[in-house]
Amino acid sequence: MTPVLKELDGLSVRVDDVIYMPSLDAPDERPHPFVYFISISNESGEKVTIRGRKWVVRESDGEVTVVEGDGVIGQSPVIAPGESFSYNSYHVTRGEAVAAGAFFGETDGGEWVFTRIPEFRLEVPGWA
Repeated sequence: MTPVLKELDGLSVRVDDVIYMPSLDAPDERPHPFVYFISISNESGEKVTIRGRKWVVRESDGEVTVVEGDGVIGQSPVIAPGESFSYNSYHVTRGEAVAAGAFFGETDGGEWVFTRIPEFRLEVPGWA
């Protein structure tokens, strides 16, 4: 049975920075690497364990890539009320793109919750 998800008031995501990093390794078909810095803040009254994530990356040419997985960067962070968890990771693209998504968590009471990752742009310098 699939758990019922609800958006948890007070659980939020902030995109702290997005940096184009052409010095990072990237495959020939996706030559544009971007490092992004994310903070997940918990101002709810519930302790939340982040169990998974889903990213949707929309390229300027219309291609959509969906990335889903367990946890966050190989971890399942527990975020108590008033605390936050910050990390950085990266996406590689063919050109300019827009990224957004969600984090999925579980409260101490076993309720499944989510919070949205606000949309942000992956802009290639000099892209025409």
